[in-house]
Amino acid sequence: MSDKPNILIIMSDEHAPQYSSIHGHSLVQSPNMERLAEMGVTFDNAYCNSPICGPSRMSFMTGRYINRIGTYDNGFPMASDTVTWAHRLRNVGYDVVISGKQHFCGLDQLHGFRTQLARDLHAEQWTKDGVPRGEGNWDAGVVEAKNPWGGIAQAGPGTTTEIQVDDQVEEAALAYIKDPARKEQPWCINVGFIAPHFPLVVPRRFWDMYPRDQIDMPDIPEGHLENMHPVYKRLRLMFGMTDFPEELVRRGRAGYYGLITYLDEKIGRLIDALEETGQLENTIIVHTSDHGEMNGEHGMWRKSNMYEASSRVPLQIVWPGHIPGGLRVAQNVSLVDLVATIIDAAGASMDIAPLDGDSLLPLINGETWKDEAFCEYLAHGVIRPVGMLKKGDYKLNMSPGDPLELFNIAEDPNEFNDLSESAQHREIRDAMRERLLEIWGDPGEIEQRVLKSQRERRFITAASGGR
Repeated sequence: MSDKPNILIIMSDEHAPQYSSIHGHSLVQSPNMERLAEMGVTFDNAYCNSPICGPSRMSFMTGRYINRIGTYDNGFPMASDTVTWAHRLRNVGYDVVISGKQHFCGLDQLHGFRTQLARDLHAEQWTKDGVPRGEGNWDAGVVEAKNPWGGIAQAGPGTTTEIQVDDQVEEAALAYIKDPARKEQPWCINVGFIAPHFPLVVPRRFWDMYPRDQIDMPDIPEGHLENMHPVYKRLRLMFGMTDFPEELVRRGRAGYYGLITYLDEKIGRLIDALEETGQLENTIIVHTSDHGEMNGEHGMWRKSNMYEASSRVPLQIVWPGHIPGGLRVAQNVSLVDLVATIIDAAGASMDIAPLDGDSLLPLINGETWKDEAFCEYLAHGVIRPVGMLKKGDYKLNMSPGDPLELFNIAEDPNEFNDLSESAQHREIRDAMRERLLEIWGDPGEIEQRVLKSQRERRFITAASGGR
């Protein structure tokens, strides 16, 4: 047995942890998340570093904030000479492979992985003829969606290409874990599932677990939508988030819950494979997601904002003999910290390239922790940068030209009570604003870089299409 632990990384897509049994949801069945919780540590306040697929995943691959690596949106290809944790682990003897989604766009589909075992459907959809698609257009300002978002109208039982791909991803990952060649060197596999990302269509067995008349409805106080922050009003308008009928909302949430349970079963079979092959005791298991899903809360679906349902992610780590089972951690952490943890546990180089996170192992062992998480959004649905700092119980949101927002998440988990103009919270607001800008830098300068990138990529897209 190698003195280095094997590493199994399970990354889902668009899973808000609020919608799971271990985080208190009364309906959603996620027994294998509960199983992981019993085996290791669960972080109750883990955040992505950008609430959208591509940027969040490029931040995760590099351990860096997206404004520092330039991966602003789903259409920006990461440079092939960018150091990733896959490179770092291979450098110390790991076999590092991927099965499924990591949303690489452009010609480089590996970025340090030895091989792709399955299929990255979303990478295929966002890249055509080698030219990435999906850049934002802040020059256009607020562009109202022509039609209401169609995601919940299609919710129901059935199968999709996404379901078929996730099944293939699981099959390839199980075959890799069970291959006798795994005994030859330490290994790391990143298993990337699309579920519970929309389309909100799920096999009948999972759909039937969640009768529509039992589905909980979003908590939207009277008058809330009319008085939302300007960033959210614009986002709802540009994403076509109308006031959907109750029956559609129930169907959408039922489909989302079914996809979570569908994903949870896959987590269980991956754990079973480790047990069956005698590898569990020498394998670190990481379970997380790239961002959350609004699921109808605040009148929104999808992600792309700083509300808890969008920016918070599940994070569980199992390491037999090193991390006690049943541990819950309340301090704020983010995915760049997870990256530093993986590198630390593998004994790989921390120094070859910068990291924006810190290893979570000292926190797990009870040492003092920074208790903060930073998140930024630089893609479509907004017209300028949006940044967030969560520190302790408080969350500060900032977008130049718009009012600040300040919430006490412990007292106001649904984020209805903005404290930014409260006299008694002025000192907290100002200190958090200063810290946010210390991490983020100059949002005006970042805005200019994003605009330049968007304009150049629109030019390339038009030229590539012969226009």
